[in-house]
Amino acid sequence: MEKWLVILGIWAMCATCAVLFIRGATGGSGKREAVEKRTRPASRASAGDTRAALND
Repeated sequence: MEKWLVILGIWAMCATCAVLFIRGATGGSGKREAVEKRTRPASRASAGDTRAALND
């Protein structure tokens, strides 16, 4: 019985990791679009100028 609990625990951990990996790999695209829609063009332009100044 103890052996089956260990095997079941390993399978459960593998399944949980697979689910979390798949959710993490596919969840980022929607978030990026939402952030880009909220950002105003003026703030994006000034951030670019700041990065250019820092790189010089």
